[in-house]
Amino acid sequence: MRTIDGTRLVLSVVILVAGLVAGGCGKPKAGGGPPQGPPEVAAVTVRPERVELTTELPGRTSAYRVAEIRPQVSGILRKRTFDEGADVKAGQVLYRIDPAPYQSALANAKAALSRAEADLPAIRSRAARYKDLVPDKAVSQQDYDDAAAALKQAEAVIEVNKAVVETARINLAYTRVTAPISGRIGRSEVTEGALVTAYQPLALATIRQIDPIYVDVPQSTADLLRLKSRLKAGRLDRAGTGGKKVRLLLEDGTPYSSEGTLQFQDVTVDPTTGSVILRVVFPNPQGLLLPGMFERAVVKEGVNPRAVLIPQQSVSRDRKGNPTVLIVDAGGKVQPRMLVLDRAIGDKWLVSSGLASGDRVIVEGMQKVRPGASVKVVPFEAAKSK
Repeated sequence: MRTIDGTRLVLSVVILVAGLVAGGCGKPKAGGGPPQGPPEVAAVTVRPERVELTTELPGRTSAYRVAEIRPQVSGILRKRTFDEGADVKAGQVLYRIDPAPYQSALANAKAALSRAEADLPAIRSRAARYKDLVPDKAVSQQDYDDAAAALKQAEAVIEVNKAVVETARINLAYTRVTAPISGRIGRSEVTEGALVTAYQPLALATIRQIDPIYVDVPQSTADLLRLKSRLKAGRLDRAGTGGKKVRLLLEDGTPYSSEGTLQFQDVTVDPTTGSVILRVVFPNPQGLLLPGMFERAVVKEGVNPRAVLIPQQSVSRDRKGNPTVLIVDAGGKVQPRMLVLDRAIGDKWLVSSGLASGDRVIVEGMQKVRPGASVKVVPFEAAKSK
């Protein structure tokens, strides 16, 4: 009996050791948990939408009207009657030129006119008498002709003297140099006592009307042709967009309080820049905009009724710099897509081609997947709010 019991004990020990050895030789599985499913990505579904397209273009302000003040008669400047940098009204006196020489000229012209008018009655009477005496042969025809000619000459002298009087009166009025337009006047280039000459090259001062004010915006001909082709192809619609309304961004990025109106587009192209000028008129009651300032005009192009917008973070670039995205096909697999981008609108890209309605574009989780891999898709907004 002892022999049988000993044999059983040895067999049990051998079986136990064999089981331990077999268990030690097996490799444990990584993770120790259940097998994982496909990676999760956040995606947006492409849905065409109505988008108003605008273009930001640099522009420079210029005065609505500019008048350079020049004297129309010569003389010594006696007085300046405005404050530099002030607003002036049309017809306001700006300078006074010494009027004495022109007052004397007017008086002389009036005296010459009076003398001519005084001689006229006697000459007219003589001509009338000679006319009556010619049929009776009391005077010769030659005498009458001379009297008639003297009458016409006297009348012509009167008309000449009237013109001289009017010219002298105009020159006297020109000694008061007035503002031709309303606006803001700049610095004076002359002071009292200066000798000024009629129509001199140097302007005495310059008036600029800055309410309203122009903003001249250059637009490249390439952009202009592209816009026209889109309108012709029906990809853009200008109806109901207020296409002539333009917004303005100041130099510090602040939006200007009032919208402007597109007045006209120039008909010539600047050969040095390859652009045409768009002229926009803005109200400027507070004088915030001054001529020569650089601003940015936001010009409305039109409405794209089926615009495709995707988040900018979903777009990457290949080695050649071409924009690409990863989409999830109907089978739940990742596929790459090449895109043609139009422009950035806020935090999104406007896609010209490469995507269709219903495509699911991966926005988050792109680093975890490769083309051809199966993925689990969750909405991008839901993933963003976590």
